Amino acid sequence: MNNEKVRVRMAPSPTGPIHVGNLHTSLFNWLFARSHGGTFVLRMEDTDRERSRREWEEVIYQEMRWLGLDWDEGPDIGGPFGPYRQMERLGIYEEYARRLLETGHAYHCYCTPEELEAERREAQLKGVAYLYSRRCRNLSEAERRRREAEGRRPVLRFAVPDGETVAFDDLIRGRIETPTDSISDFILVRSNGIPVYNFAVVIDDLTMNITHIIRGEGHISNTPTQILIYQALRAPLPKIGHVGHVLGTDRAKLSKRNGDAFVGEYRERGYLSEALLNFMVLLGWTPMHGNEFITREEMIGEFDLSRVTKAAAVFDPAKLDWMNGHYIRQRDLASLTELSLPFLQRAGLVGEEVGPEERGRIHEIVHLEQERLKTLADLPKLTDFFFKEVIEYDPAAVKKVLTPEARKLLGDAAPRLLGVEPWESARLEAEARALVAEKQQTPQAVFQPIRVALTGRTVSPPLFETMALLGRERCAKRIRAVIEGGVN
Repeated sequence: MNNEKVRVRMAPSPTGPIHVGNLHTSLFNWLFARSHGGTFVLRMEDTDRERSRREWEEVIYQEMRWLGLDWDEGPDIGGPFGPYRQMERLGIYEEYARRLLETGHAYHCYCTPEELEAERREAQLKGVAYLYSRRCRNLSEAERRRREAEGRRPVLRFAVPDGETVAFDDLIRGRIETPTDSISDFILVRSNGIPVYNFAVVIDDLTMNITHIIRGEGHISNTPTQILIYQALRAPLPKIGHVGHVLGTDRAKLSKRNGDAFVGEYRERGYLSEALLNFMVLLGWTPMHGNEFITREEMIGEFDLSRVTKAAAVFDPAKLDWMNGHYIRQRDLASLTELSLPFLQRAGLVGEEVGPEERGRIHEIVHLEQERLKTLADLPKLTDFFFKEVIEYDPAAVKKVLTPEARKLLGDAAPRLLGVEPWESARLEAEARALVAEKQQTPQAVFQPIRVALTGRTVSPPLFETMALLGRERCAKRIRAVIEGGVN
């Protein structure tokens, strides 16, 4: 393969953000381009004029950049084969539509929606698949003029040949053949002059010199009609491969419950971009060394379509959480603190302006929780007791741990613990362990009432580091509230 000639594309509709299905195929295209030193093209399929918005384009750019999927040509940066928005390419589609019309591969169809619906109902009653009747395929000039005089605005249909077979060698699935007798004369251009998807995508790929098309298996049914257009234009056919669907853990179509979310939602939920990318690349592709954790550079170096499976892959949110937790633990603390700040701010635990002293304290708090985090969105609920003056107590923890005996023990321990100098975790722990020995208690019996009194819960970061960060004053206030019966 001549690496310099590889050109692949991603063509989202700017009607909303990218969801994981888009991300999956986009990632494979990007990796294929980068692994072959090729070109990755980003273009916008914006023919849905009611829903397409430039602001959605900006969201798509933002999400792609967050994932590190850069592009070489696109609406925002230009390139030699622009424009890269379909609504700016209408003149190009008109030229190719005219060529198909002049060569007899297309014709104007004047059928009304009511007439077409009647045909569909008739096919349904007969129990056969609906194919357009072709009633407009061989109209005379006089018949066309009469229909136009009636005010009918035609669509442009493709004249599908009879008795042939459309075949191609799928890069992932092997040989696929479709008889043309099962293909209806499909629409190329609507009556308003806007091309339909199958026509526009062929002209875009053709005029942008796309060499490889890697997309989801849902497009297999579109491929025969697209190949017919290429053949009618006597144009070379790109190599085409269809990757398997991404399914939920129930092996059904993805839903909000089991993984079907927009890329930006994963960022808002506290996932790291490298974790999401690593997770997604393993859906339907296996690296040579079989490792679960693979860097972007390793993905590029190892990516090969021969290792892409045609079988559906399962999106397992639990595995994504596990993988994200790994990447959180691998992150350097400074960058993890910066990534954590927005989550603490949205929870109202931190203000918009964070000074050096407060940032340092947050740095220490993040450090204490880094080993336990699955997502950054977990951080506020795990650490809110560090930031709040008045904390909420888990009723079950209070009932189980803060018994009358435990409160008495806290009363005996408080003067010694709160009088520790200097106020450091090592000194606090030493004093607490001395109390354990003197009271002839287990560490659990002494430490757990302190933990619940200070955090309101039975699980927290290491106790004595927590005490050191909370500070003497807050610790004293919370312990005294428990001793005096203010926590029930």
